[in-house]
Amino acid sequence: MRRNELVTYLDEYLSTGLFAPFDPSLNSLVVGGPDKEVSKIAFAVDACQRTFELALEWGADMLIVHHGLYWGRPMAVTGAHYSRIKTLIEGNLDLYVAHLPLDAHPAVGNNAVMASLLGLLEIQPFAQFKGVDIGLKGTLPKALGAKEISDLLGFTKPVILPFGPPAISSVGIVSGGASSDVHTALAEGLDCFITGECEHQVYNDSLEQGITVIGGGHYESEVFGVQALADHLASLFGLQILFLDHPTGL
Repeated sequence: MRRNELVTYLDEYLSTGLFAPFDPSLNSLVVGGPDKEVSKIAFAVDACQRTFELALEWGADMLIVHHGLYWGRPMAVTGAHYSRIKTLIEGNLDLYVAHLPLDAHPAVGNNAVMASLLGLLEIQPFAQFKGVDIGLKGTLPKALGAKEISDLLGFTKPVILPFGPPAISSVGIVSGGASSDVHTALAEGLDCFITGECEHQVYNDSLEQGITVIGGGHYESEVFGVQALADHLASLFGLQILFLDHPTGL
């Protein structure tokens, strides 16, 4: 299909315009020359030199990522940033970014996929950012321990603050660096809050107010969206897809 046709579809499907006023990431097509045919689409969590190289080794026409190159400020095209841009342009590799749109999407978002893996029931919006719902909350089909929840989500080295009830029934989920949303989980009386990063400043509040926090890792909590989007595009348009796993351990 044509690259511009795919970009138009993605912008509409992911509602990138809704997040434009407040998402520090520059979403949508970030690097791309004239319109072209695309058939091989690579997916990764991060826009970085290694994922660019892996995409080009596979022969990708386009790379779709969750974490892009720009975070709310202009950047001089020097150093590592120069190398990244140079690699994309010389390799004719287009770059598409979906940050908050791929956290919040109700079908292929990071939080929606985690909720599905846990089999959550009575799912509702949870934890707004700038007035827009980002996370999800719900109840488990049966009560589980924190380790069981982590295993279901595939977290390999989770940070767990086990201060809530041992048998967890209600959970809130916000992928990535969302530790502060534990306060929303506390206000709503949830047993457990699942996120990516588990930061120091939430420890005592979690301990004193009795909630379990599972920090699965920023990277590992955000592989779900790009993988689900890849499957969606392959099914809908017959594109060749490849997920490029480049874990950071964080």
